[in-house]
Amino acid sequence: MKISGNLINAYCICPRKAWLYSRAMNPYSEFDNLAIGRMISEDSYQRQKKEIEFENLKFDLVKSSAGTVVIGEVKKSSKGLDAARRQVLYYLFRLKEAGVEAEGEVLVPKERKKETVVLTPESEEELKNDIAGIEKVIKEDLPPALKKTGFCKKCAYNEFCWAEVEE
Repeated sequence: MKISGNLINAYCICPRKAWLYSRAMNPYSEFDNLAIGRMISEDSYQRQKKEIEFENLKFDLVKSSAGTVVIGEVKKSSKGLDAARRQVLYYLFRLKEAGVEAEGEVLVPKERKKETVVLTPESEEELKNDIAGIEKVIKEDLPPALKKTGFCKKCAYNEFCWAEVEE
């Protein structure tokens, strides 16, 4: 399986979520939080190019700023900001491998937040560790053990993971 930005994001939040996602066990598409996220992405930043595909990646936004390509990732809230930041770093890493220098932004329109993301040698090393971790997790026959986090309650996989445990 080729690693995507969504897989990086999922892994940073929960390796189990990444394992499920890697098996095409996609969450219910009308799950409220997913639907709200799609609406925010569609309704925000009207003047910018949206959902640009590059290989197996899909960028929420692409713009040019002072002659620099800027990749934007739109999020519903800043709760998963670190995972979103690493997702954008992965996009920048893959673009760099293809010979395209770019910068990134994580955008949270409801909170009026914008964080600039720049690929550095240090963040590149962290990404390589994430990629190795993902490759290890998705090769396993069984998902990683359950581990309750602050993301579980609103996760689209919540029922899949916790239904039997909480009965």
